[in-house]
Amino acid sequence: MSSKPIGIFDSGAGGLSIWKEINKLMPHESTIYFSDSKYSPYGRKGQEYIIERSIKNTEFLISEGAKVIIVACNTATTNAIQVLRSKYDLPFVGIEPAIKPAALTSTTNAIGILATEGTLSSSLFHETSQRYTKNKVVIEQQGDGIVELIESGKIKSQEMKKLLKIYLAPMIKNNIDCLVLGCTHYSFLIPILKKYLPKRVKIIDSGYAVAKQTKKILENLNIINTSDNSFKKFYTNGSIVTITDLMGWKESKIIKTP
Repeated sequence: MSSKPIGIFDSGAGGLSIWKEINKLMPHESTIYFSDSKYSPYGRKGQEYIIERSIKNTEFLISEGAKVIIVACNTATTNAIQVLRSKYDLPFVGIEPAIKPAALTSTTNAIGILATEGTLSSSLFHETSQRYTKNKVVIEQQGDGIVELIESGKIKSQEMKKLLKIYLAPMIKNNIDCLVLGCTHYSFLIPILKKYLPKRVKIIDSGYAVAKQTKKILENLNIINTSDNSFKKFYTNGSIVTITDLMGWKESKIIKTP
């Protein structure tokens, strides 16, 4: 069991930001990443559809021998992870917007949250937000169009810059000092976001916390990889170019699926 891979899936290439943190913290672990780009984005789709895709992605990773599965998608986590945990007998790690650390860090008591519609409208998000943001000003913003631009290779486009300026304006006006990224795709925007935000604003994503939680689970279950052999596999049913551009890899590194 210990030599089996960590399985990771996302609605697209965004979850590779999580994979990077996993690989940095546990380079000895084998990993299998699946990008469900053909059906991206999940953010504006209904819960039933998101659960259906999450089940298909999970079963693919199980067929590849995954010993633990990371749902590297905020929307899939908030809408489907409870179903996955009840349906399959292996550990799941989810991605939630890092509201708690933002609330504890903020000194202006104003927090910005950039996320998808599917995440912001979920009951899990509302429960977490209500628990940690009392007496805080919270500016929620749907990142409509961002995932589509990233998936189509337009991360540095004028269209992207225009959207970000519009979405950040009310946050800056309300004097936020923490910006929570509520979608794994958005982590690839951090260099651009820093250009538009005041220097006081701390950008918070979930990548490192997810990697730490995954390692803790593997240690508790005694399934840390102790062998010298490991592998890294990457699958997508969408554009290989999107992944290679984001990560700076060669196309031969990615396996295309139907």
